[in-house]
Amino acid sequence: MAEQTGHKVGICDTTLRDGHQSLLATRLSTADLLEVASMMDEVGFASVEVWGGATFDSCMRFLDEDPWERLRKLRKAMPKSKLQMLLRGQNLVGYRHYSDDVVDEFIKHCVGNGIDIIRIFDALNDVRNYERAMYAAKKEGAHVQAGIAYTISPIHSIEYFANEACTLKEMGADSICVKDMAGLLKPYDAYELVKAIKERTGLMVQMHSHYTSGLASMSYLKAVEAGADVLDCAMSALALASSQPAAASLIAALQGTPYDTGLDLDQMSAINDILKRIRKKYAKFDTTDYRVDTNVLRYQMPGGMISNFMSQLRDQNALDRLQEVLEEVPRVRADMGYPPLVTPTSQIVGSQSVLNVLLGERYRMATNEVKAYFRGEYGTPPAPMNPEVQKKVIGDAEAITCRPADLIQSSLQQARKEIGPWAKSEEDVLLYIMFPTVAKTFLENRMAGETKVEYQMMGIEEGKDGKEVDYLPV
Repeated sequence: MAEQTGHKVGICDTTLRDGHQSLLATRLSTADLLEVASMMDEVGFASVEVWGGATFDSCMRFLDEDPWERLRKLRKAMPKSKLQMLLRGQNLVGYRHYSDDVVDEFIKHCVGNGIDIIRIFDALNDVRNYERAMYAAKKEGAHVQAGIAYTISPIHSIEYFANEACTLKEMGADSICVKDMAGLLKPYDAYELVKAIKERTGLMVQMHSHYTSGLASMSYLKAVEAGADVLDCAMSALALASSQPAAASLIAALQGTPYDTGLDLDQMSAINDILKRIRKKYAKFDTTDYRVDTNVLRYQMPGGMISNFMSQLRDQNALDRLQEVLEEVPRVRADMGYPPLVTPTSQIVGSQSVLNVLLGERYRMATNEVKAYFRGEYGTPPAPMNPEVQKKVIGDAEAITCRPADLIQSSLQQARKEIGPWAKSEEDVLLYIMFPTVAKTFLENRMAGETKVEYQMMGIEEGKDGKEVDYLPV
């Protein structure tokens, strides 16, 4: 297997978004992010992922913070860096599809407030769900990175993903991201996949993998040998487990090779020292009690899904049935046409698997999301759905075949009327459209001059004299 002659590899740092989303329930405050942001700006990362995903929701819901204000502050603190965000296609940063005009307006304000690179993906890899977001991002002058959700199934193959990459290039993608959200990508498969995408598209390829299975660093190395241009990594203090590989480890591994990143490990060490202290403040949310979970390779699901199953079953006094639920997941996924298990499909498949086991009859009851899925409201899955199951779930209702967003009426004007008394800007209106209940409470409290922090940072922090002191709720 011939290797390329070499190229400088870039590192995208994910600490300020996916690192704490994966390990600390997305709870890092803006103040704590800003403590290291300026230092990270000096490192020379290819980009820094700072926004999108669950951070938008969590800012308001748990931290009583404005996500737009967070973005503006990070932009000011990091003038040298390319700032990157994660966008769920037509879902934006929410959990349902939004109308095209909402997509346009949201992306306009993302770029206007400081985002340079928008990674756009869809849980089903349905290219129709990428269309509007890619168009809007291009129009606003952002770099459009199309993310392909990697998964394993009888119909997913190197050829499948390479064809998807070609289609996304034709749609205007500036680069391709292989998004391995469950840590399923094996090293030699990574080599073949990157090689195929590079040969077929000629685009820059960025690798995103979670360390859940313990494979990610090895897969990154083989991907680099095949031509991968940028690797998503987190600072060591918020890396590994269900987060990304550690940046410093990859940088050290590539030093002195044709793939040398050129980044300074001493700078990384100084930032990590601060992050280690910060992480202690969030002990209540630090649920990472493992370094590697190989069950993800058996059940092909993100590690967080298993934790959710355990919580749901515990509530029903049925924790002893976890194994049955884990075995049901692949069957439900097959019935649904082998969707990649990423938000929101992981939640849709997972909740139905629990119901099937606890009720003793498969699809005796279906969640509203499962019904919407079988009606085609999330898009077209990679493979045909089980027609018998579809019939049982939605009866004689006719499934849609058009792009789901074509059926969604504009909600901008109505939202402006509803939230008008509390909204100071168009960004506030977008907060309300994404998360109506949470945003209304947040905006009402802001107008009243009140704050309501719904969490407590229970942990320890080093005092100025180096001793550990209690960190009190704020």
